[in-house]
Amino acid sequence: MRISDRRFALYLMAPAALFLAAFVAYPLFRLMADSLFKISPIAGGPRDFVGLDNYVRAFASEAFMGGGWRTLAYTLVVVALEFALGLGMALLFTALGRKSEVWRTVFLYPLMIAPIVAGLLWKFLMIDNFGLIGTLLHQAGILQNPNQIGWLSNPDIVLFSVAVPDIWLTTSFMCLVLFAGLQNIPGDLIEAARLDGAKAPTLLFSIILPLLRPVIAVALVVRGIDAARAFDTILIQTNGGPQSASETMSLLIYRTMIRFGDPGLASAMGTIYLLAMLGVAFFAVATIWRPGKDN
Repeated sequence: MRISDRRFALYLMAPAALFLAAFVAYPLFRLMADSLFKISPIAGGPRDFVGLDNYVRAFASEAFMGGGWRTLAYTLVVVALEFALGLGMALLFTALGRKSEVWRTVFLYPLMIAPIVAGLLWKFLMIDNFGLIGTLLHQAGILQNPNQIGWLSNPDIVLFSVAVPDIWLTTSFMCLVLFAGLQNIPGDLIEAARLDGAKAPTLLFSIILPLLRPVIAVALVVRGIDAARAFDTILIQTNGGPQSASETMSLLIYRTMIRFGDPGLASAMGTIYLLAMLGVAFFAVATIWRPGKDN
């Protein structure tokens, strides 16, 4: 029995559609549905409909608003530094050609390390009293004593300190994506621009970056969402402290759900968080990639 191409395509998509329905669509629907109820943390406990009350409580919470701003600052710092470093290394590897094969392999090693391991490693490097970074800076004469900078204990800088492992881990991912994009730029175009007298800044900002727009959009959206949901590296380093100075949205939602036993409020926070990330992703694609628009 012959089947049409349309039906055959539907058969091929059915397993993936079922998987997405079971593990993506249903959890999202359950998340949004739970946000409208006051739910007992005890299994089988009462479940009372409260409408948008959980959303009102979320926006009225100083912890929620503070966690949102901290998450935004953390994401901007991480993604901006990763993009700058990744683009620089990708351009360097492209210029070196085949000579960079060994260095590309070495540069990708941090990407293979589990985030929890990276968090533990950098915690021991920056922790007070016996952190290696403070000790080395003291021995070099830069600091008067090893504990002069409280990397993980100073509320003013702790958010940037916990971002270091994330940057160290995934700059190689940004570099890999941008390097792959650079391979698709025609070499004849770059050579023609050089013959016309174009300098390095002109090549970068007028030719390379515009041609890399789709790749940059994908890289920024993927890393932005990943950085915005940072959890394990921060949890293992500071557990959101000191004074909640490194408590991002993921940690706040986790604590609201597990420690404070309020699944309804945690679901409302998660829904707002999801919608915010979707909005940022669509904005990034529309402004950076600009599909369907040609210069």
